[in-house]
Amino acid sequence: MPKKRSGGGLTTTQQAAKFLGVAALSGAVLAGIALPAAGALGLAAKGTVEGFDEIPSNLKTPPLSQRITILDNEGGLIATDYSRDRTVVPLKDISPYMQDAIIAIEDSRFYEHGAVDLKGILRAMNRNVQAGGAAQGASTLTQQYVKNVFVEEAGDDPDKVAEATQQTLGRKVRELKYAIQVEEELGKKKILENYLNITFFGQQAYGIETASQRYFSKHAKDLKLEEAAMLAGLVQSPTRYDPVNDAEEATKRRNTVLQRMAAVGDISQAEADKAIASPLKLKVSKPNSGCITAVSGAGFFCDYVRKTVLTDPTFGATQEERAKLWNLGGLTVRTTLSPRAQAAANEAATSKVYKDDKVAASVVQVEPGTGKILSMGQSRPYGLDQKKHQTMLNLGVSNRMGGSTYGFQVGSTFKPITAAAALEKGISPAESYSTDWKISLPLNSFRTCAGAPTGSSNWDLQNEMESEKGSWDMTSALGKSINTYFAKLEQKAGLCETVEMAKKVGYERGDGKEIEEHASITLGGEVSTPLSMASVYATFANRGTYCTPVAIDSITGPDGKKIAVPKTKCSRAMSEPTADTISQMLKGVVEDGTGTLAGLTDRDNAGKTGTTNDRLDAWFVGYTPNLSTAVWVGDDIGEKTTKMYDITIGGQYYDKVCGGCLPGPIWKTAMTGALNASETPSFNPISVPRAKEKEKDKEKDKGRGEGNGGNGDDDNDKPGADPIGGITLPPGVIGGNDGGGRGGNGP
Repeated sequence: MPKKRSGGGLTTTQQAAKFLGVAALSGAVLAGIALPAAGALGLAAKGTVEGFDEIPSNLKTPPLSQRITILDNEGGLIATDYSRDRTVVPLKDISPYMQDAIIAIEDSRFYEHGAVDLKGILRAMNRNVQAGGAAQGASTLTQQYVKNVFVEEAGDDPDKVAEATQQTLGRKVRELKYAIQVEEELGKKKILENYLNITFFGQQAYGIETASQRYFSKHAKDLKLEEAAMLAGLVQSPTRYDPVNDAEEATKRRNTVLQRMAAVGDISQAEADKAIASPLKLKVSKPNSGCITAVSGAGFFCDYVRKTVLTDPTFGATQEERAKLWNLGGLTVRTTLSPRAQAAANEAATSKVYKDDKVAASVVQVEPGTGKILSMGQSRPYGLDQKKHQTMLNLGVSNRMGGSTYGFQVGSTFKPITAAAALEKGISPAESYSTDWKISLPLNSFRTCAGAPTGSSNWDLQNEMESEKGSWDMTSALGKSINTYFAKLEQKAGLCETVEMAKKVGYERGDGKEIEEHASITLGGEVSTPLSMASVYATFANRGTYCTPVAIDSITGPDGKKIAVPKTKCSRAMSEPTADTISQMLKGVVEDGTGTLAGLTDRDNAGKTGTTNDRLDAWFVGYTPNLSTAVWVGDDIGEKTTKMYDITIGGQYYDKVCGGCLPGPIWKTAMTGALNASETPSFNPISVPRAKEKEKDKEKDKGRGEGNGGNGDDDNDKPGADPIGGITLPPGVIGGNDGGGRGGNGP
């Protein structure tokens, strides 16, 4: 009987037998590789290997996931985003030290052997037999590259990653077979380039360029000897040899690489000794990814851009295709964001409403005629840390694009839509109605587009103040936001016509559902978003032509080729005279109506205030011929319960928040900062007919606008009164007597 070695190990005879057995298995594997007709087919029949006829294209040029660069409309950086932080570079832009270091430590015979290093395999088997386990591997750089391609393709799917790395004969043979074909078709230099670009170096750094930037804040082409050696040492175990968390282990591993480079003749021993004596000298750059890094508070816009790519069919027919495009990255996304407008919107939102206030503010700006979204500002910063009052909720957009569940009731900012529907039907702006401050209208006089009455009872509604009774025409009713007038105007123009006009000008619910056909829609009972409202008013500014909002100008792929992006679609919503008339009437709102605190003094501008029941939402939406801005302020957390009475916002106390006294000044700040002082286009002049009796009362009524900071005169101090001039919907006007519940379903 053969004798055992001391310590219970195998005898020399047993070692030899084991070696021969392993060698035989190796021979069988290699035979299978060399003889695909017999070996590969035989293995495939056993279910271990499939499809060896030709190399997959992804092994020649793997679709490596890279960072995405998001730019503003002037080419400035907004943010970078990535699934994997990687920047692919050609071999000529990688330091020769790095090339030599990775070959020396991972596959020193890389340029001498083919895809499979037979000497390396035999040497490794011998070492492993002697060690009684897997002490040394034998994978060549080419084999490692093939394995990395499969891992990269698996992405973050744990099942696919496990499949790509499983220790089975079938996977190993497949890897070897592809390695041979890769060697034949790509050649050594290209394989080395691909390997250095695909490999993971720890600290979220994929590829040598990103790794060089991460650890040394320099390009890969500028790496010194000792720096290249440290990076090459990371490949075996990025966690164990992480220089950020364990400098001692990283230094030992670096020195091992340097000694190996000297041993194979890449450097002299003197060079190795000098490099070994030097400290690591890290200059670490932290991972900088995602919309949380966006400049000027543009994180919400950045996220909107990302969601556009993930949801718009222009970027792929299926959700999976669109996600793959974004995750692979390598895109340069040129957006519509104006750095000037974004800075102004961010300042306006954050200076008037603080991030830790009970309520929040949203500012969205759209360019009339192009649909380009120029800014998205918000009072709460973008992020996940609630202790810092951060939020991922984009208050300016629909739920589908990252916004609130439904959007927000828009109050009296809807009234111009009713006015447009009436004008298109041939109703004159001089149309006047005399009403008490409270009225009751039969719901069966309001018909849906299907011809059905909206109800069988009466709709009881009222103006904001008891003093608001008398006669108004369309201009004065818009200026003072008279509820009773617009209820009767909708009755005459038609509920269906009003709803259809809303659709034409781009009015959309935040939850994506169809607009509900209820009589209270004219008073702002429906929900919408700041982006939608900015687009609606941009239609008036664009003389009646609505353009769908867009956030992306162009996208360039990793290959430098252009990728198709969604284009704005413009359609006529109303005649030019109708739009011009609306603009002239809304000028009165900012000149001597409820929006006087918002008015711009250096150019034509128009707008409308809006406040909903219990002061849950306050709005100002307005425009110049070249810019439309919507501002919303309200409760953004959970069930909307914060009523904006007796409240401090942005360091200022308000007894009653109104559309003109808080959203209005925010709007003015955003508009003033965004607009170029040298560009002052005017509205198209048009004569707006007025009711004769209104001219007599003009001087008497002048100045009855919204109060400053919610502090009105004595007539507005009683409960339910307000210096706004009727923009708030009193309890019971929307949603019956439920205080204006979300959704505004009418009585």
